[in-house]
Amino acid sequence: MPLRTLIQDYPHRMGGHCGSGAMRDLLHWHGLGWDGPPDEGLVFALGGALGLSYLRSSDLIPPLYLVGRGADFEVELPLRLGGLVQVLTTDDPEEGWSWVRDEVDAGRPSLMWGDIAELPYLRVQLQMSRHDIVVIGYDDAKGIAFVVDNDRAEVQEVPLEALARARASTAFPQPTRHCTYRITWPRSVPAVAGVAAGAFRQSAANMRHPSLHGIADPTAAAIGAEGLAAVAQLAEDVETWTELPDDELEILLFSLGAFIEKAGTGGGLFRRLLADGCTEVARLTGDPATAELAVAATRCAQTWTDTARAAIQRDTHVRTRVSDVASMASRLPEVELRLVESLELAASSLNTADH
Repeated sequence: MPLRTLIQDYPHRMGGHCGSGAMRDLLHWHGLGWDGPPDEGLVFALGGALGLSYLRSSDLIPPLYLVGRGADFEVELPLRLGGLVQVLTTDDPEEGWSWVRDEVDAGRPSLMWGDIAELPYLRVQLQMSRHDIVVIGYDDAKGIAFVVDNDRAEVQEVPLEALARARASTAFPQPTRHCTYRITWPRSVPAVAGVAAGAFRQSAANMRHPSLHGIADPTAAAIGAEGLAAVAQLAEDVETWTELPDDELEILLFSLGAFIEKAGTGGGLFRRLLADGCTEVARLTGDPATAELAVAATRCAQTWTDTARAAIQRDTHVRTRVSDVASMASRLPEVELRLVESLELAASSLNTADH
């Protein structure tokens, strides 16, 4: 068994989101794409994982959670491209690490979850267990793993003990359980029109008819919903925040802004990544409905961004900010519905063109 392994020339770029950033790198590494290596927005759009979950609970720190993607992007994207995925989990750290070593020793980067609070280079205290990272090597003598993260431009040297803690987290939204994705990528990718049609259809379904719980379970909170119901509930819930004390309002407003813009969403609660990807699909296919979808996604992303900006305006009194946020949030249900309708129209248009 080697004591040191490092995959050379791994094509890493910083990304807006951990999942799509990691998948972009992996596709590039495996020589897959449609017009050269894909951009992150295209990778996110083709994952078909657009979604929405909102919950608010005093049991959470911070007391609300908002996420704009579904739980299965890391599985659905390779499958949609014709690959195979095994999701490996265990409570045995040695078994979990053996999966990583085996992949890296075979010259394959290993995609996994790690709690952000246990990754020293991120320097954060907030725990969040489902953060995608890629291990491209290790050095037993130094006791480190070589980790690639969308949030850092350079390869990070992470102590093996810290990585083990990150991979054994029991924090929100779920235990990491040394989760590792063993992906067999296809030799080539299918035509982008067919892939995009399926992805757009799935994203629309995630919003209209969320059948499974997403990254967080909204039924575990007094206030919570998914899909289009979640954006309606958020808009209604914000209207009630004026009844809360100022200190609670500050936490809620800061958290709302962070979840929309800062928490690895690519800006605009993942909708900006979707817009970038749709623009690229429209360029590759010449499909006018997808070009219109890119416009709808951009408009939706901007409305989320405007809501976040209203929430974190430090030079404005907290009560005024709540009022401004409520005004902006009231526009979200309509732009989200228009986005879903545009996803459905583009899926139909691309499906027709593909056949």
